[in-house]
Formats: sequence, C-alpha cells, structure tokens
Amino acid sequence: MAERLDIEHLLSQGRPGEAMVASRDGERLDFATFAARAAGWRESFARQPGTRWALFLDDTFDFAAALLGAWHAGRCVYLPSDARPATLERLRSEVDGFAGQLPGALAPVDGARARWSPLSPDAEALVVYTSGSSGEPTAIPKRLGQLTREVSTLWHLFEARLGDGARVLATVSHQHIYGLLFRVLWPLTAGRPFLARSLPYPEDIVAALEEGPAALVASPAHLKRLPATLDWARAARHLRAVFSSGGPLPADALHACRALLGQAPVEVYGSSETGGIAWRQRADDDARPWTVMPGVLPSVGADDTLAVRSPHLHPPGEATFQTADRVRLVADGFELLGRGDRLLKLEEKRVSLTAMERALVEGGLAREARVVPLTEGHRLILAVVALPSESGWRVHAEGGKRALNQALREQLARRFEPGALPRRFRYLEAMPVNSQGKTPEAALTALFDARRPSTRVLERSAERVVLALEAKADSPYFRGHFPSMPILPGVAQLEWAIQLGRESFPLPPDFLRMEAVKFQQLITPGTHLTLELTWAEAKGSLHFKLTSTAGTHASGRILFGGVPR
Repeated sequence: MAERLDIEHLLSQGRPGEAMVASRDGERLDFATFAARAAGWRESFARQPGTRWALFLDDTFDFAAALLGAWHAGRCVYLPSDARPATLERLRSEVDGFAGQLPGALAPVDGARARWSPLSPDAEALVVYTSGSSGEPTAIPKRLGQLTREVSTLWHLFEARLGDGARVLATVSHQHIYGLLFRVLWPLTAGRPFLARSLPYPEDIVAALEEGPAALVASPAHLKRLPATLDWARAARHLRAVFSSGGPLPADALHACRALLGQAPVEVYGSSETGGIAWRQRADDDARPWTVMPGVLPSVGADDTLAVRSPHLHPPGEATFQTADRVRLVADGFELLGRGDRLLKLEEKRVSLTAMERALVEGGLAREARVVPLTEGHRLILAVVALPSESGWRVHAEGGKRALNQALREQLARRFEPGALPRRFRYLEAMPVNSQGKTPEAALTALFDARRPSTRVLERSAERVVLALEAKADSPYFRGHFPSMPILPGVAQLEWAIQLGRESFPLPPDFLRMEAVKFQQLITPGTHLTLELTWAEAKGSLHFKLTSTAGTHASGRILFGGVPR
C-alpha cells in the first residue's frame, strides 16, 4: 500500500515517477506525467495577474494536475458545476480569468519545470458552489487545511475497505465538493489510481468493474437507476465499496444495491458548507442511524434542527454551523427526521411545503414528491412534481392526468386549507438532476413552462429514450400560427427535441447544426405524439423522430459540440 501524503506535501515530497495515478481508455498515467502536467499549469497561472481562477475540465487527471498547479502558483480555484453560458456569465464578475475547457481559457505551458515547496494549510484554495436548490448558487470558500483534514478523515474511516490494488471509479463530477474529495483528493493523497473519465451510465459501470478491483463513488440519483438486466453479479465480484452522497438513499434503491451489487453503499451525509458530518452503511438495518465523523460535535438547534462543530469548518472546531435538517440525537450519532419545515405564506395562511410533500408520499399515490411555489399572474400558487407509485400510475392510466390530480388534491384536502392546495401538477419517471445528482428548484419550476410539453417515459436506455407527449391546445406555440388553422411550428418541434434531449442525455452545450431534418405531416392541437431520441455521443449527434397514429411528423439529426455538462 502506498504512503499517504497530505495535499500540502503531495508534490514537494512526491512519489516514484512510475507510480500509477490514473488510467484513461487503457492508458496508464503515472506520477511523473502528473507532476510534469502540474508544472505546466503552475507556470501558466504564474504568468497571469489575478488570484481567482475558474477551472473546468472534463478529464479528472487533467483537472487534478491543473488544480495542484494553480495552488502551487498561489491561486484560488473557483469550481463551476457546469460550463453553461449563464454559469460562466455569472462567474465573470467573481473571477480574474478562466482555465481549462472554457471559452478563451488558460492552458498549460509545454515543457515547464517546477521546484515544489510545501503548500500552506491557511491558503485560500477553493470556492465551491451549492447546488442552487433556491435557484441561486451560493459561493463557499475553503482553505487548504479544511480539505486536508477532511481527506484525512476519509482515509482513516474508509481506506481499509478498499484494500490493495483497487481503483476509484465515479459517476459524479469532480466539479462538486463530494466528487472532488472522493474521486480526486483522497485517491491522490492515498496513492490510489482513479479513472480519468466519469461513468454516467450503468453499462459503463459494469464494463469498468469487469477490468478489476474498484470502489464506486456514486449518488442516489445513479443508484436509483440500476437496471436488473445487466450482469451485476459478475461485475460485483470486483466491487470493494460503494459510496453515496447528496441525500439519503431511498429504501428501494438500498434494496436494489444489496441485491445487485451484493452490498449496501456507504452513505455520507454533509454539505458544501460543512463538509462530511456523518456516515452509515445499512447492511441489514434500513433504519440504522448516522454515525458522526471523528471530531464532529452535533447538537440540536432551533426547531430540532442539527447544528455542528467540525474540523472541516474554518476555524476548525470553533465555528458552529446550523443546518436545515431535523434530527434526533442517539448514541454516537443521530437520526434524520427530514428537512426543517419550508414555510410559505399563501392566502394569508402559513403552509409547510415539507409537510405537504410528506403527505403526498404517505397517501400512497406518489413515491416521491416536491412542492414548489409558482407565480401565476399576480398570484402565488403551489405546484407539485411527483413520481407516481404503481397505484398512482394506475389512476393516471384509467382516468388520465386530471384523475390523478384530483386524487392527490383530495388526499391533501384532509390536512390543508382549500386555498393552499396545489393547482399545477407534473408527473415524471425520475426527478430532474444536475451533475451532482441533486434536484435544483429551478429545474422543477422549468417543468411548468407552458412551452414545455408534459411527458411520460415509455422506454429508456443509455443511448435511447422514447417519450409520450401531447401538443396541447393551450400551448403558446399555437398562438398566431395560424389563426384559422393552428399548427405546431417546426421550430417548436426542434426546441422540444433539444430540451427533452438535454433532460435525457449529457449533451454538450453548443448547438452546431442540423442535418437531414424533415417535416412530413402537420401537428395540430391535441395531437398525442411519441418522441424517440437517440444520442450518439461519439458523433455528438442527437437523432429525433416525432410520430403519432397518423405516422411520422418530423425527424432529423441535431449536432452538438463543446464541453459536456
């Protein structure tokens, strides 16, 4: 087993040049290559004025080298969660420049050499962002010592589970604090190889596991979607450990992991602000409480919510952070009781969105539900995004969307005032998630944009999805096109293909061109459609086909480029 090195001394003390750091498409990437790449980045950063740099790179090996190079040049790295134009525009006022795979970005200097000195634990090293559950991401600064202490905690808690020779695989992005710690900094300091690319699809995970012993760093969003049709038994022979963070793992996903992967994931509870707080592994007890990490001191604050003092905060162990999660303290840890009530004033009455979500699930027609406020004209209303249970989908199939809407409103009417009942509903097979596996509120409210069709998934795989949708008569796209005979414009059909394609696949951000696009039949108000989307990642090509009982209405290919989300 390799010697563990703190982040501050990783390059100044170093490892043998032939020591393996990562692998990429069968290529072995060693420490000498890593140090040389980091030297190129250090020189590049050092030549530029300004200390605040946004860094985005898709390849984890290149990212790690750029990160260490920036730190050794005395720079603070800002980590955007994606490379979308809106994200970059927001960052322009916060940073001095961009590095990596971003427009006009800094690149490493070829052939540079460096004499490495230890880094200072007090260095202002990093700024990460919350997932933006309120729609506006919040910047969270981190000193290098905070990261070092947290990585040390992970090593002491979990390193022995992996044993000799196990690589680190990941479905989550290193642009988020969880991915950064588990798939970059922990492996680097432990001398443990990692895979340089992400594994977004279950088929990728199986193929990577078949190559040898590994640990998997995942999120509940990925672990909830493990298809039983794959040969997990063969792949799981090489699986040393599974990690999950970003929210509690639902019971059905926990049971699926036990059955398919042969083990329960190690769940890690924390946040961008606090770092890791606690962990648990529910091998045979679904209700197992959370065990606090070494040095973390939990207490109960206002409204039974969790407050913590932690070595992962700054200053270490002195500051207290108040979370929004309700808890019950037990020996060595706590039980999570759900989020603190999100209170909203509606029709002059206070309404708990948390209580409403809980009531929707307890009613049996939804297995997951989120309640979001919407502004409709000058009035505030509530909307529900739900994943129906089998019973819920049965109601939907027998009576349509309106029947399920009414059934859910009747359940809520037993506990909430009539004026507080939700007025808008969307039903999905899975919640929309970002690259960290979380569901931002902005993504939920976007589902109620009148221009977006309501959809239901009929088939789904890594490269193909088939959706049922309706060209509703009240769609804004029909207005004025044309007054005497409304038809759905071709540009709207293309917009649907792109929007729903982005929700289904990790499409690159840049639209390049269209190919072989044909509009064969008119789409009139009320038409029930099937949209088939096929994503060819190697070509950057999204093929779409819109059909109905009348035949094919439109088809074609849309090509994308740039850095994936």
